[in-house]
Amino acid sequence: MADLEKESKRREYTIVAALSGVMAALVAVTTFAVQIYIPATRGYLNFGDIMIFVSALTFGPAVGGFAGGVGSAISDVAGGYAYFAPYTFMIKGLEGIIAGLLSNRISHRRDVAAVVVAGTEMITGYFLAEFFPLQIGWAALAEVPANILQIVVGGIIGLPIALIIRKRLPEILKPENAIAKNRERASVSLRYRFTKELFRGFR
Repeated sequence: MADLEKESKRREYTIVAALSGVMAALVAVTTFAVQIYIPATRGYLNFGDIMIFVSALTFGPAVGGFAGGVGSAISDVAGGYAYFAPYTFMIKGLEGIIAGLLSNRISHRRDVAAVVVAGTEMITGYFLAEFFPLQIGWAALAEVPANILQIVVGGIIGLPIALIIRKRLPEILKPENAIAKNRERASVSLRYRFTKELFRGFR
């Protein structure tokens, strides 16, 4: 039983790790693809939130958090905005985690709520980061409309994509289903061994 549980966890971690890497790369590419400079904050408008929401609403908080934080931070560094990277890592990572936690990958209403709450965290997070540690002051308000636009576009495009992927994605690639299936295999194997040993005892 211990070996089966180890194998189940190993498969689970492998799937989550693979999906996290792929989605982080997609977030980085999407964020880097469109970068509109905002002089007041020295930040930029981008549409990486599309893939953050796709990651979180499709695969859950672990994949969404990793993809959001790592993918977005990589784009900051690659695009010449390295001074934003530490804050981006935390803010965008938390955005993916929140969206993944609030969505149950079934209810569309919860998906919308996930986008709204996670988006609010992102907008608030960047404002606070720019106002305090980056010491931009009230000029940070200049980026709020751009961040709102990012969330609106991210939700409008990301939500339908997540719904389509969830319908077409093989069950084995869904982390929660992979866990359930591995546990089911372990349970079936255990019952098989028990039955086999039971019949052997009657011989």
